[in-house]
Amino acid sequence: MSPEIWTRMGETAAIWPGRNWPLGATWSEESTNFAVYAPNATRVWLCLFDENNSETRHELTEHSQSIWHGALPGIRPGQRYGYRVDGPWDPAQGLRHNPQKLLLDPYGLATSGTIIAEQPIFGVREDDPAVRDDTDSAAYTARSVVVNPSFDWGDDEPMKTRWRDTVIYELHVKGFTKLHDRIPEHLRGTYAGLAEPAVVEYLRDLGVTAVELLPVQQFFSEPGLLERGLVNYWGYNTLSYFAPDAAYSSSGDRGEQVDEFKRMVKALHGAGIEVILDVVYNHTAEAGPHGPTLSFRGLDDRGFYKRLIPENGGFDDTYWDVTGCGNTVNTGDPYALRLILDSLRYWVTEMHVDGFRFDLTSALTRTGYDIDFACAFLIAVDQDPVLRHVKLIAEPWDASMDGYLVGRLPQPWVEWNDKYRDTIRDFWRGHAQIKDVATRLAGSSDLYADDGRSAYNSVNFITAHDGFTVRDLVSYDHKHNEANGEDNRDGTDNNRSWNHGVEGETDDAEIVALRRRQAANLMMTLCLSNGVPMITAGDERGRTQRGNNNAYCQDNEISWMDWRPDDAWLDVYELTKAALRLRREHLALRQRHWFEGSPTIKGGPADLVWLHPEGRRMRTADWADGGLRTIGMFLSGGPLREPGPHGEQLVDHSFLFWFNAGETEVTITFPENEWISMGDVVLSTDEAVPPGTRVTVEAPLVMAPRTVVVMQSLQAPL
Repeated sequence: MSPEIWTRMGETAAIWPGRNWPLGATWSEESTNFAVYAPNATRVWLCLFDENNSETRHELTEHSQSIWHGALPGIRPGQRYGYRVDGPWDPAQGLRHNPQKLLLDPYGLATSGTIIAEQPIFGVREDDPAVRDDTDSAAYTARSVVVNPSFDWGDDEPMKTRWRDTVIYELHVKGFTKLHDRIPEHLRGTYAGLAEPAVVEYLRDLGVTAVELLPVQQFFSEPGLLERGLVNYWGYNTLSYFAPDAAYSSSGDRGEQVDEFKRMVKALHGAGIEVILDVVYNHTAEAGPHGPTLSFRGLDDRGFYKRLIPENGGFDDTYWDVTGCGNTVNTGDPYALRLILDSLRYWVTEMHVDGFRFDLTSALTRTGYDIDFACAFLIAVDQDPVLRHVKLIAEPWDASMDGYLVGRLPQPWVEWNDKYRDTIRDFWRGHAQIKDVATRLAGSSDLYADDGRSAYNSVNFITAHDGFTVRDLVSYDHKHNEANGEDNRDGTDNNRSWNHGVEGETDDAEIVALRRRQAANLMMTLCLSNGVPMITAGDERGRTQRGNNNAYCQDNEISWMDWRPDDAWLDVYELTKAALRLRREHLALRQRHWFEGSPTIKGGPADLVWLHPEGRRMRTADWADGGLRTIGMFLSGGPLREPGPHGEQLVDHSFLFWFNAGETEVTITFPENEWISMGDVVLSTDEAVPPGTRVTVEAPLVMAPRTVVVMQSLQAPL
């Protein structure tokens, strides 16, 4: 580096004026432009770090529209940098400038290093939060990285898989591959590991169409966790919204993680698998007002975070928090909203992801403190020409009482449906009302049919990262979170689980067999319900977290996928794969239109019929029968209510499902009808009624306790 251009800390440096757009570090062969938003700052320095971590400061003297900017020639990709910002210190007014704190670039495309939980990363003194801490944080925090964004995508394009054809698989980048013996050891737990043929082939063979990745935007563990020797494994503590987390990179943290992430996306797309990101825009890793000063707090604390406003007006030194994480991002602030939208567009256009699952979406939908469906965030996303055409999945609640929005979000949003989760869990442990079960199986019309939405606005799930796995759901009555170091107080107590007689693992063959059958029942129900199924990684093969239902801080074998066949429930895997294949091959099992319970053509069968095990249609009194644990569901395939792509009439096989959640066997009498007289069993968890069994209306079907049997008509109607 030329001494005419570069100078050591404290000296005046030659720097070009640059421009105030785009925000972040924009690299070119001639120079790199740096632009950062700091509306109340009085001075801003760009800080560069060499391989010895020696710092060179360049004061940015140009600023317009509250953006400080400048350009430097000679910068190469991989250069590490950060900002120091001076200005008013008045926490009660939301002003927390402190030039002793090195700040990450909110628009940085990569990060290098991590944070160290020591006093210098905090903006205030631990012993007296009213006093500013003036120790230098540079040695204890991460740096942003200049990145060359070029990448050869070849013919990779957005996949745009229809919702009705989508099967989501929620997984953790590290945990899914960390123990995989067919992946080279140095690639395990990384983006590159997830792109390995062994992984891609597994996902494709299972039949999923999209992976939903737990947070991969750069996050940092909470200082409190680090002090206890733990980490934030799940990643719901984001700070750099444009940067793929460097901890999942096998190739380096000087921008190599960006290319590695892109190669992973390209490999998954090549196998027909979309990539959905779980994103956390509702809060940041800076926590409450006494938390670390890492980026936003030192740049624009007043605008970026929601604050309590006392009755007499003005600000308060307290954040308004509906996330449970210490702060709430203020989407009503133009800059905060701009950053979120710019970040989302970047991941779609530059990183080629196919959609997003928004953590605690309700926190983003507020105008002031109130839920508002005409808020700036929802309107901006709906009007954005890029974002309105990707998959948008809401976690439709936050940590507040008024934030529960299941069934209420507008188009084009789809939602995690926890009512489906709770009802189906209750059904298979013998506690659900049969009318509620039928509603969930058919797509939750009570939530989505009244405002023009479809069953595919419901993302159906039995489990997610947060809670029991399916194996633990049938093996534990209570949570066992002792390893988290919080005296088992953390995690929900509302598990709706059943251990089937023994708490935890057991050698009792009868109990183990029942648990495996119940796991298969849950997975088959999920795969064949109307709506979008979401499978949590490993549920299809009996992954256990040893009863931990809040493994957010367990970066170890409690959370990692165990790929060994020894203790895997491979029978559940085969049934899950078969159910997804059946769903994929038959339009009757993923219909877009709501069922009406009436024929689609004159003289034809009803599109949906609910059957009582006594061989008749369900009656009003049957729906109120609290002891009924068995129900039949007939789906007509001929013709379907939905037309084909050219307006043609579509036909398929008809199907009859029987779900018996009772503790005794049930004799099923088939009703006499004009549309189906016999069929073959194509899926079953009843060993006495295996696939291939021919069933006719003349002979009753005896179903074992707690089983599912799926029959298919012999041929599709003409």
